[in-house]
Amino acid sequence: MKKRVRNFTAQLIAKSLIWTGALKKAKAKALRGDHILSIYFHKPTKEEFEYVISWLSKNNFNFIDLEDLQEIRLGNKAFPKGAVLITVDDGWGNNEVNMAEVAEKHQVPITIFLATEAIEKGYFWFSIAKKAFAKKIGTPHSEEMKMLPNQERMKIVQSILSQLPNDREAMTLGQIKKINEFNFVNLAAHTHSHPILIQCSDEEAFQEITTSKAKVSEWTGKTITAFAYPNGDYGTRETKILEEQGFLLGFTTKAVPMTPSALDKPYELPRLGFLEGASKEENLCRILGIWKTKKNLTLK
Repeated sequence: MKKRVRNFTAQLIAKSLIWTGALKKAKAKALRGDHILSIYFHKPTKEEFEYVISWLSKNNFNFIDLEDLQEIRLGNKAFPKGAVLITVDDGWGNNEVNMAEVAEKHQVPITIFLATEAIEKGYFWFSIAKKAFAKKIGTPHSEEMKMLPNQERMKIVQSILSQLPNDREAMTLGQIKKINEFNFVNLAAHTHSHPILIQCSDEEAFQEITTSKAKVSEWTGKTITAFAYPNGDYGTRETKILEEQGFLLGFTTKAVPMTPSALDKPYELPRLGFLEGASKEENLCRILGIWKTKKNLTLK
């Protein structure tokens, strides 16, 4: 009930942004080359992803990949007009059918950032934490757990695992091997256990980043040069690790368009988030960068 009310309210707000011309203005700015639309997903349905691809294509946007972005950043390519960069966080099992196969079909490049422990074990800690909270077994909500020191969070996760079954939600290694052969799918690093990096010790942060890079490289046979911060949380320590470990690009969840000046900070690149389950109108406002998040309109 709360979700329906939230989505209805958000849809009304989004429609007002469309009716007042805000969406049209934002689209015009992107098409004339003011910025790149850097859009990220988690686990959309096939219909949701296809709608976004179709809408962007029909509205004369074109899709770029990470190699293009790096060339643009270095000045080897001109800053583009109407460019869209698509990334995906975590590595959910349904990403293969709902995103990778769709991207391959429409020849739209996407990059999936993998939390490597989830690929190996099958579960995402924040997902099982939400289930545990819903079952009222006495553990905090996943959003509260993100605020805890990493070791404390890990103890709670282990407690949950001892009480609840954890069905596989992440992609398998077999799926990774399969989509690694796709022409329009790139795989990159998203830490090992998907911790909140700023809650980690120096050693934990280093190991999380380097382990994920090594494992994705091993699975794909490729050099991994891009990284996305879990939950978008990072600091100067994390950007320094990325630079020292040979990463070229680091992605945040700063919900602003990617302007030419944003490329001056390659380890702090912004992304506009798509919200699974929200209305088409709301998500158009989100991916065009005109949606202002309200706390009471956040899906839990």
